[in-house]
Amino acid sequence: MPSVRRISHEFLRRQGLTTVFGNPGSNELPFLADLPDGFRYVLGLHEGAVVGMADGYAQATGRPALVNLHAAAGSGNAMGALTNAVASRTPLVIVAGQQVRSAVGPEANLTNVDAPALMRPLVGWAAEPACAQDVPRALAQAVFEARLQRQPAYLSVPYDDWAADAGENAPAVLDRRVERAGVPGGEQGRRLAEAVAGARRPALVLGGDIDADGLFEEAVRLAERLGGPVWAAPSLFRLPFPNRHPQFRGVLPAGIEPVCRAFEGHDLVLVLGAPVFRYHEYLPGRYLPEGTRLVQVTQDASAAARAPMGEALVADPAAVIELLLKTLAATGATATTGATATTGASGATAGGYRPVPAPPAVDGPRLHPEEVFAALRDEQPADTAYVVESTSTNAAWWRQMDLRRPGSYYFPAAGGLGFGLPGAVGVALAQPGRPVVGVIGDGSANYGITALWTAARHRVPLTVVLLRNGTYGALRWFGGLLGVPDAPGLDIPGLDFTRIAQGYGVPARHVDGVEELRAVLAERPDGPRLVQVDTALTTPS
Repeated sequence: MPSVRRISHEFLRRQGLTTVFGNPGSNELPFLADLPDGFRYVLGLHEGAVVGMADGYAQATGRPALVNLHAAAGSGNAMGALTNAVASRTPLVIVAGQQVRSAVGPEANLTNVDAPALMRPLVGWAAEPACAQDVPRALAQAVFEARLQRQPAYLSVPYDDWAADAGENAPAVLDRRVERAGVPGGEQGRRLAEAVAGARRPALVLGGDIDADGLFEEAVRLAERLGGPVWAAPSLFRLPFPNRHPQFRGVLPAGIEPVCRAFEGHDLVLVLGAPVFRYHEYLPGRYLPEGTRLVQVTQDASAAARAPMGEALVADPAAVIELLLKTLAATGATATTGATATTGASGATAGGYRPVPAPPAVDGPRLHPEEVFAALRDEQPADTAYVVESTSTNAAWWRQMDLRRPGSYYFPAAGGLGFGLPGAVGVALAQPGRPVVGVIGDGSANYGITALWTAARHRVPLTVVLLRNGTYGALRWFGGLLGVPDAPGLDIPGLDFTRIAQGYGVPARHVDGVEELRAVLAERPDGPRLVQVDTALTTPS
């Protein structure tokens, strides 16, 4: 009779989950015993970095990633990073160790008391099998829940279960397949197509799911057919549209009143692949202008249910985009805004992408962040994937970058620091043939710094551009917004990330000027490196 471990390993192999991101404890060792040929274990030195790497890897591959965590302590360490994975709807399959079954009741050391409750309501699904023979089925459910819900799933397994006999029915799980179809019904599709085709001044709002689902080019075709302005949804974690396209108006502000103001004059707002909306700053007002209709299309049923206004269709955005393109082509309908043919607010020439402004310089030894981003734009290949965690330079980033490819931008979806460095390692592991750059602030870097060790061990081809301004710049900006100008603990002087990186085995250097920075960025090393740049303090907007 095969063991629970053998059946489970074979199921994971058939599902393509052969890369394991982990930081093992004693409870996890029996699961890791006898890993079959073809499995790869990616060790992270802290559970937050482990989840961040898996998050980046899963986003870049478009497939679930397997994470192995320790019981309560290790799982708790990972929860901050999990908030980003939940908000980006990243399918992670987390298998955590548990004490042996006979020791759970007496709460022996390293017991995870009520393990599923520890992770709820953060993850999309959490469980601990009732018996050893149920482990393979529960593991399959975790994989399918992660894939179907596009959220992390958590399975706690007592470590004596792995060696137990699986039972005669266990092999039935090996050939299971669970799929979702999300094409709107005939009447639903007709109503949506009529609303879009009949709109006088439609506006399009695109969320990170558009890029995550591989719909970047399709969204461009739909936008150009409609002809109206395009925004990215607030709290953007993936770029769903070329940011210098003449129809692109940028990322919607994350406040109720400014979002309403942005939609003035539009009779229809079509939201694809985004919640409605992930506000941040408390700026109250009307949700929508008078006479504006909002229609949301998403595969996330929870996002559709909790939206405070508008209509929602829970369907596959890919199918909806295809339906709308066919309908608009058949009817010859197009919007009357003429956004693609005029300069207007975009500042672009007819049919062309918006020009990039010259970056400002600052007096003294520090560079303006825009100078750094201009150097990245000019010296890095056009298909570079950027993992960004420098919140105080957000406005400077969008003023300088020209991103026209799918999968070009990753950002911590819930705003939790610690995603950037590990996420960049995960993206680079997933796409070794694509240039990957991590743009990381000095405040953010410390939350995931141990990921540098993993990058060095796996010789990941990754460039980390470390922006050092010696303070938590975004918090200084918020201090002004909230009327707290004298909050303590905002400065972090004296950090030299070149020495830290070298200690982890990553070559590093400090650059002093624009020309030196450009020369360094033009190099193409075959492993990881860190480039530290001192930058002037800027604000997110």
